[in-house]
Formats: sequence, C-alpha cells, structure tokens
Amino acid sequence: MKKEGHPPYQEILFVDSSTGFRFVCGSTLRPKEKEMYEGKEYPVYKVPVSSASHPFFTGSNQFIDSEGRVDKFVKRYAKKAEKKEDKEEGAKDEKASKKTIEKKAKKKPS
Repeated sequence: MKKEGHPPYQEILFVDSSTGFRFVCGSTLRPKEKEMYEGKEYPVYKVPVSSASHPFFTGSNQFIDSEGRVDKFVKRYAKKAEKKEDKEEGAKDEKASKKTIEKKAKKKPS
C-alpha cells in the first residue's frame, strides 16, 4: 500500500460566515489561512451555512444569508410571479370584454 495515497487528516476551525459561529472538526481540507481559537492555532475554512444558521436547526422560518443569495432568489421569482399574475388578469379582462361584445350582439335584433 502506498504511504501517500491519502491526504493528511487534521483538525480545522470552521467559521460560519453568516453568524460567526465557530467549531473545530477533523478534515482533509488544506486551507492556508490560520487563526487562534481557544489557545490553539488552527487552519480556517469559512462555510456559508452551518447548524447555527440553517433554519432546520434553529427552528426559525427565516434564513440568514450574509452573501445575499436568498434575497436574489426571492426577488427573481417574485418578478416571475408578478408577470404570471399580470397575464392572468389580462386573460380575465379579455374574456370579460368578449362576453360584453356577445351580450351586445344578442340584444341587437338583425
């Protein structure tokens, strides 16, 4: 078996970028940035979501996202929903105008 077949395993400090929550966990990641935590220096890896910020674990209905991806998503699909509502209203107005024309045509004797 080759000795260098697996990457080295080490303790890494994970930092939640949205809440600042920190925890140490073993990993084969090789980040270059280092930081002191509880009197010991660890390599640091920043994660966008952890158990401290994910709604499933926090029990909240709102998702905290410092990078703005959730806001972008909500805005994009809000615009699509508005367009869909506008199309539906336009179709209703068109149907109503057709009915009015039909009623007028029925009232006029030929």
